[in-house]
Amino acid sequence: MRRLLDKTLLNEHFILVVILINSVVIFVQESGVNHPVLLGVDMACTVIFLLEMICKQVRYGLRKYWRDGWDRMDGCLVLLSLPSLVVPFMDINTFNFSVILTFRLMRVIRFLRVFHFFPNVAQIGAGLRRALRDSGVVLIGFAVMLVLFGLINCSLYREVSEEYFGTPIRSIYSVFRVFTVEGWYEIPDAVAAATTPLVGRLTRLYFCLLLCCFGILGLSFINSVFVDAMVADNNDDVKEQLDRIEKQQERIAKQMEELREMMRTKEKDTDV
Repeated sequence: MRRLLDKTLLNEHFILVVILINSVVIFVQESGVNHPVLLGVDMACTVIFLLEMICKQVRYGLRKYWRDGWDRMDGCLVLLSLPSLVVPFMDINTFNFSVILTFRLMRVIRFLRVFHFFPNVAQIGAGLRRALRDSGVVLIGFAVMLVLFGLINCSLYREVSEEYFGTPIRSIYSVFRVFTVEGWYEIPDAVAAATTPLVGRLTRLYFCLLLCCFGILGLSFINSVFVDAMVADNNDDVKEQLDRIEKQQERIAKQMEELREMMRTKEKDTDV
């Protein structure tokens, strides 16, 4: 019996099927369809995930299980989703709506486990961490400029357009919209409509410069740095392959030179 459980619960293909089934059930339930069969399937999937976690800890050991990054994530997701087993038996009227919402959210996040089965997900994660590390200075600089121009615009346009620049937080968000090319023309138009024609034209020019410098050029630069860091490992692999090819060529050239030298020596011996 134990061998059968291990063979089933430690089978990644079986767990992937359970995750997909559970995801479909959650999607249907969140669409407003509440049926006892769906509730039973959802609870069964939760129990299967719990048994899988227990089997892995028995098989590999508690310390080894929680040392592995993917197992640690799976275990945390299972523990967070356990309250969904008791929600159907609770009296909703006696609980705050936020508590019920939290339990539902914990049940939904089980779908994150599907990332475990993506191909090359470990390489993608390593590339993402490397990209965040290498582009950290650029991102910090972008954030500093965002806050700086947010504060400047708050000082300039607070009295003119309270909707966009009434507070520093609101102003920073409005500048962020301009940097990301979202509503970049609506914001200066709103400011220009509340000022004189000259100030309106200068405001439009000012926001166009912000858009070009930080929205187009700035974000393009950040994307290029991020993507270059993401594929850096591929470049390293190509470089290693080229180095191996060059060494093989040098070795072949050396062998051919030795062969020619041997042939010349043989010819001299034959002439003698």
